[in-house]
Amino acid sequence: MASAAAAGTPPGPAAPKSRRSVTGTRRTVAALFLLPALVLLGALVVYPIGYSIIRSFYNASGDGFAGFDNYKALFTDDGIRTALKNNIIWVVFAPTVSTALGLVFAVLTERVRWGTAFKLVVFMPMAISMLAAGIIFRLVYDQDPDKGVANAVWVGVHDTFAQSSAFPKAHPGRESPLKPDQGGFLTTATVHTGQTVTLPLVGVAPDQMPDRAKKAVAAKPEPGRITGTTWQDFTRGKGVGKLGVPDPSELGYAGMRIEAVKDGKVVASTKAAGDGTFTLPATADGAQLRLPASNFREPYNGVDWLGPSLVTPAIIGSYVWMWAGFAMVLIAAGLAGVPRELLEAARVDGANEWQVFRRVTVPLLAPVLAVVTVTLMINVLKVFDLVYIIAPGSSQDDANVLALELYRKGFAESQPGIASAIAVFLLLLVIPVMLFNIRRLRREVRR
Repeated sequence: MASAAAAGTPPGPAAPKSRRSVTGTRRTVAALFLLPALVLLGALVVYPIGYSIIRSFYNASGDGFAGFDNYKALFTDDGIRTALKNNIIWVVFAPTVSTALGLVFAVLTERVRWGTAFKLVVFMPMAISMLAAGIIFRLVYDQDPDKGVANAVWVGVHDTFAQSSAFPKAHPGRESPLKPDQGGFLTTATVHTGQTVTLPLVGVAPDQMPDRAKKAVAAKPEPGRITGTTWQDFTRGKGVGKLGVPDPSELGYAGMRIEAVKDGKVVASTKAAGDGTFTLPATADGAQLRLPASNFREPYNGVDWLGPSLVTPAIIGSYVWMWAGFAMVLIAAGLAGVPRELLEAARVDGANEWQVFRRVTVPLLAPVLAVVTVTLMINVLKVFDLVYIIAPGSSQDDANVLALELYRKGFAESQPGIASAIAVFLLLLVIPVMLFNIRRLRREVRR
């Protein structure tokens, strides 16, 4: 043996040693450290999945085998079909809009000095729980413009271009010369020049009268003209004041529109002054006076954001508010790794900013955009809190999603078999998206 070693004969194989990882840790030791996590993973993930799959084949009581009946209900039950349709809307629009906004924010904030502060503000909703965000947006979408921010803004914009009436509740009182006509009121008799006309109304609360309303004054006759007064013919206090005559404490209907109508056509019109007086020219001779419906139009009350037709887009808007910051942060991190030489080369070649963004920036960010979109798609398939909190009881059926329907079937309607089938169906929907994300991440690592 000694002579063989001296002659340069290669030595035999060395004794096997315990394999170590790159950090120098033995695999057995690593497995022991991972064991508690694996036990928890099995107890909290693997076991519930297996139990749900088995439970989905049994009836509501769990003592009878139902076969695929619970899975048939996924496509025959109206509530589940509505939830499935809404889930498709969520998957298509919520991740797309969130990713698009995140991309825009990430690109634009690179150009401004206060970009970091802007990113902080946009990302801040991520620190809020879904429950808190649901409560916030339930108030934002409140129908009352005095409470709901969305309707307050909407009503403000609307009233800027279409002013609402100050007299929505006004109507003729006792012994009135007016009768109803096409949403407004019309005098029962014709009027003539040199005549004074009284058009008394009631029904407007004192605090709702226009700011420019003054004490009502009885109009004086004028030759060749028709004059009159329209006012709030009501005085507080029993037995105080006279009907059909302006009293000292009564206010004129400032801005009330009066039309003179002959044979169904308007021949003259005017508006009442602050004291309720008005004057019409001689062309109104022989006409009837009409207070058109525009005087009594109800104030615009905004949009029913949480009604059956808009509840799903409204809730998606709240989701975008929360998750656009998440998309922005990830895309901004990817944008930081984009070689600036490529962008400058494109600009030197004559490309404008839009072309640089569309043909250079977006293609280079495609892997990041795909990861963000797929991650949000997985998140959207599980959305529950926002829908449950924001949608009122009257619209919850219209806003229903699969996760909410799972909760309702399992707890409110005591149908755990169908609830388990929905859970398994959701798992089947999520698995392809997860596999796509994993494959993409592995491809990125290999590069």
